Amino acid sequence: MSTLPNCPKCGSAYTYEDGALLVCPECAHEWSATADVATETVRVWKDANGNVLQDGDTVTVIKDLRVKGSSSVVKVGTKVKNIRLIDGDHDIDCKIEGFGPMQLKSEFVKKA
Repeated sequence: MSTLPNCPKCGSAYTYEDGALLVCPECAHEWSATADVATETVRVWKDANGNVLQDGDTVTVIKDLRVKGSSSVVKVGTKVKNIRLIDGDHDIDCKIEGFGPMQLKSEFVKKA
């Protein structure tokens, strides 16, 4: 029987030791065996001006953004209401009037 803790990210019971680290084979998360799970850093999303963004904020687009797979462009000054912050390269999930649901990068918006 294994006495290793479950993965703190996905809860998998199949963790294994790799030197001083514990590794989850299912999600590839690595963590220190001695580290406290509660000490993980919390991600902070910032706009182009360095203001902290939160879920539900309203932001304004600061650069013309081409819509992939279309000839449309999201123009400078377009207001986007009720954003949702997500992990990934495009870290804002939102709906833009006239375009529908899409994802934006936080570096191309400023907090309104």
